[in-house]
Amino acid sequence: MIVRTRENLTPVDWGNGLSYRLLVQSDGMGFTLAETVVRAGTSSRLQYRRHLEACYCTSGSGAVVSADGQVRHELRPGVLYALDEHDAHHLIADEGSDLVLISVFNPPLSGSEKHVVAGPGFSSY
Repeated sequence: MIVRTRENLTPVDWGNGLSYRLLVQSDGMGFTLAETVVRAGTSSRLQYRRHLEACYCTSGSGAVVSADGQVRHELRPGVLYALDEHDAHHLIADEGSDLVLISVFNPPLSGSEKHVVAGPGFSSY
């Protein structure tokens, strides 16, 4: 049995927020579970080329937008989005409060991955 608390984890600063990696590859569960905090007022160009990701919003608000800007989905508590085709996307946190997501990655992350959100293109790992 694995039992962890967020308070005992060192978060990974992934670029525009923090990721509390609750389960990682070395735990042998076959997926990663993380609490992802997206800093209020930020926009991140992201893509996961080796991982599928599902995110469930628990706090805050924002949007996930297709890479070309044509499709926008509003995020608020109770909304899930899944990047089932390694989708490049913009993750936007509204002003005023952080956007908090429960994120699941398959295959699992090693745990130390970080995005580089500055510069052109979509950050990936």
